[in-house]
Amino acid sequence: MKLTRQQYNEIAEYLEQLRPTRQCMRILAEKFPDQSQSTLQSIFSQEYQKRIKRTHWRHHSAEATSSYYKRYLNGVMRNPAASVLLELANEVDFSPALMARIVLEEFLHQQEGVLPTKPVINSMIRDPSKIPDRVLARQVFQCTVNDCCYGPLVDCIKHAIGHEHEILLREMLQEKKLSFLDENQLRAKGYDKTPDIILEVPVAVEGHVIHWIESKASFGDECSHQSYLHDQFWSYWNRFGPGLVIYWYGFIAELDCLRERGILLKDHFPTDIVTLHHTMP
Repeated sequence: MKLTRQQYNEIAEYLEQLRPTRQCMRILAEKFPDQSQSTLQSIFSQEYQKRIKRTHWRHHSAEATSSYYKRYLNGVMRNPAASVLLELANEVDFSPALMARIVLEEFLHQQEGVLPTKPVINSMIRDPSKIPDRVLARQVFQCTVNDCCYGPLVDCIKHAIGHEHEILLREMLQEKKLSFLDENQLRAKGYDKTPDIILEVPVAVEGHVIHWIESKASFGDECSHQSYLHDQFWSYWNRFGPGLVIYWYGFIAELDCLRERGILLKDHFPTDIVTLHHTMP
């Protein structure tokens, strides 16, 4: 689904007042009924991550960390069954999963006298049963399952969705009987930075020659698209020639302005593929 920059800005502005809870998607769907749930989820996730990056320093200062940990201890002392960390994260407008990480790091620091390593923290966040405090383990688990933008559950879902769309792309190419090499085959040949698909025989889409296809199971906003151009797309263009990027959850229409330079954007698999010999049905 393509949105104009104005439509996107309207959604992004409304998102500033929402927190990363499961309920926020219901609110979004009611506010913007013409947009798909997947598109709204992707936009919200991207916009919320921008917000977190802007305020990250504020929550990780020594003063903030100490304050959050003391408030957690006081909260569970009053009521161990209360959703202390989740409510604290919502109160200070911070990711519940990241709040859980801050408090867990401080807990381990207080217990062991040294700062815990990232692998130790990551392991406990993924599996809270490893946390040597039952109340904190439950609080951390509650934060990770109620955060729709950060945390191990979200990471797994994003990875699965991305993999699902890569499989979908391969199946569509096979249905069109187009010969291609996927990312794994390209890496086996020694390529270190590759798109998802290299077409062994180029095709034309809407009058533009395509040598490669990149699948993105996300919405293409200004920030992410510029980052992908810098880190991936122009590298692919330099090595393999012009290509196609599929943003399965849509993109800002004005970003599709590089067709003449060799990068085409679509929000679905193209239906008007032209081969060397004929147009695919």
